Amino acid sequence: MDQRILERLAKTGRLETLTGSELELDRLPMTKDPQPATVEAWVRFGGTPARVLAEACAWTDRAVAIRFRVAGEEQRCWVWRSAVTAQTTPDP
Repeated sequence: MDQRILERLAKTGRLETLTGSELELDRLPMTKDPQPATVEAWVRFGGTPARVLAEACAWTDRAVAIRFRVAGEEQRCWVWRSAVTAQTTPDP
């Protein structure tokens, strides 16, 4: 997504994340990765969806914890696993 659009979304809407009851971290095992993989993920700022380039820091069977930067500031949230895909590399 265009960085300027992403910055505008981040200024006007709060980054949404999954709730504790949705994550069920007290019941589901969580894996943390010391070397997070680069992924593309769908996030929401105040209800507006945006696709971002992020790092997958942790995950369960259902959700992924990601981090990414907008205007130099780190953003973190949990998203559903289906909202995340491996980073695609464009053909030369």
